Amino acid sequence: MKKINSVYVIDDDEIYQFTIKKILKSFDLPFEIKSFPDGEEAINFIDDHKNNEAELPDIVFLDINMPIMDGFEFLEEFEKIKSDLCKNTIVHMVSSSVDEVDIERAKKNKNISSYITKPVNPKEIERIIKSF
Repeated sequence: MKKINSVYVIDDDEIYQFTIKKILKSFDLPFEIKSFPDGEEAINFIDDHKNNEAELPDIVFLDINMPIMDGFEFLEEFEKIKSDLCKNTIVHMVSSSVDEVDIERAKKNKNISSYITKPVNPKEIERIIKSF
């Protein structure tokens, strides 16, 4: 397993943020967890730190439905700056949406590693962390 330094949670739902942070902390691994309430705040932070490997995420858990900039809009912007980043980032889309259109759109996006349905299963998160 490669060392994980940073995990981003991009989601406007505070209860979900609390839950996934608790799950991630339960692995007792020394990575930082940053959370953002919308895609715009997250993409701006990533762009501002694109040359600072320590600040960039190894793994992103990304929601679809958020105010200001949703998950798919975030991915469009991420695609534009991805080649400028000094680190490879793995994105997992996490959503309460079971809409086939959202799921198919996510599957077709080359920047999305997996689509996870809420409520998240701690075993699924553990599998992702261990497979890194």
